[in-house]
Amino acid sequence: MPRTTLKLPKRPASSDTPGETRAAARKPIRGGSPTSKHATPRRAEGKPATPAPPTTRSAKNHPQRGIARSTGARAFPPAPQRSEREALSPARVPDVAPAAPKPPAEPPAASVSTQRGLAKESPRLSKLVSAQAMCSRREADEWIENGWVTVDGVIITTLGARVNPKARIQIKEAASKHQTESVTILFNKIPCDDLDTPVENGRENAVDLIRAENRWPEDGCPVRFKVGHLRGLALAGRLDPEEGGMLVFTQEGSVARRLTGGDSRLEKEYHVRVEGQLLPGGLELLRHGLSIDKVKLLRAEVSWLSEQQLRFVLHENRTRQIQTMCELVGVRATDVKRVRIGSVTLGKLAPGHWRYLRTGERF
Repeated sequence: MPRTTLKLPKRPASSDTPGETRAAARKPIRGGSPTSKHATPRRAEGKPATPAPPTTRSAKNHPQRGIARSTGARAFPPAPQRSEREALSPARVPDVAPAAPKPPAEPPAASVSTQRGLAKESPRLSKLVSAQAMCSRREADEWIENGWVTVDGVIITTLGARVNPKARIQIKEAASKHQTESVTILFNKIPCDDLDTPVENGRENAVDLIRAENRWPEDGCPVRFKVGHLRGLALAGRLDPEEGGMLVFTQEGSVARRLTGGDSRLEKEYHVRVEGQLLPGGLELLRHGLSIDKVKLLRAEVSWLSEQQLRFVLHENRTRQIQTMCELVGVRATDVKRVRIGSVTLGKLAPGHWRYLRTGERF
């Protein structure tokens, strides 16, 4: 049986409704729509192509400078803007031009040298003496103090004096024969209870204690006293204010270290006058077994010199050590005198006098 084919009726060219016409089907224009930016004008036959009128874009509304587009938050404060009046008005021009600055006047020669720097201070006399005689500053100071240096014929004895570098400096022959020496001095201190002894910050001052007039007359040392012997004189081995006896002043560092060093174990002998009744076994306690401030004392040698006087030989030197030791055994120390340090003894040195350490003596 033959296959049937369904045929649709053809549409009429015109609509059944009067006055209504059907628009013809559009054909695509190659190159896009006329309003497209890629559209190209069609050239008519025999006529030149006319350019299409420029298309105007709509202005976009951008946020102000410094404001984020997404959140609208201000990132940084806006820059200061000039007002419209200031922007439109021209810059003001002064009616009269300022006068050109005058060049500064050249200062005189004297003021120029003053501005460059202060005048140099005159050198010290000891420096000039040291350079001229090829000696140390210490020796130069000693020569000046002893009156062996003249400046333009005038004797200068003041330390630290400044002189003209062109001055004529002369040194006496005695200075060339002088040999700088370090000295050590022994002084017999008087307790402050008997006589007010010059004290500075709890320590005896060598300048006040050592003088030419209180040198022991029986001192057999041939060294002649000089003012330079007091310079750099240090106290080695102090005494409490109520104690008396041997004080040592020295210019030698080795002597000071042997007397005051932390590992110094030089024997120091004291003669102590006491009052009261000694406890039973007190002498043995004084020799060994006592403590001060919870620190055990080193072994000491203690013996009787007389009924009221004890002899102490210590290997250490604590503040008020002998007075505290006597109080712990029931007696009171009324007079403490140091008579020996190491192998050097006070001897017959009179109280309040001093002498030089002899050649054969050594700490």
